[in-house]
Amino acid sequence: MQQKYKENPNNLKALTSTRKELRNRGTSAEAVLWLSLKGRQIEGMRWRRQFGVGPYILDFYCPQLHLCIELDGAEHYTVQGGVNDLQREEWLLQEHGIRTIRIENKTIFINHEGVVELIRDVTREILGIS
Repeated sequence: MQQKYKENPNNLKALTSTRKELRNRGTSAEAVLWLSLKGRQIEGMRWRRQFGVGPYILDFYCPQLHLCIELDGAEHYTVQGGVNDLQREEWLLQEHGIRTIRIENKTIFINHEGVVELIRDVTREILGIS
């Protein structure tokens, strides 16, 4: 996965059908969070769903902020899942300057307002808004 992408690494054609299927069969947590992200509701930023960067498909991505939001289910809370997530985050940051926010799926339902506020705070931090 440490391959360099000389051409545009975004939304590789080989992953088009996978991205489409992930959008069409997203989790309920993704659907709920998308309602708060779409339509430039957070500081006027445009978010994309299931956006490809190199070999990875990001749950949500804001190109203007170089910010990724990943909603994590149970598979991410295993030893291998944690290792994979760390490798992915390091690659995204080192190769593309993309920061990652990780949120557990159930947190979307338990504290939706808190999640949106976290995203708003990180957005403002990146934009330099106090």
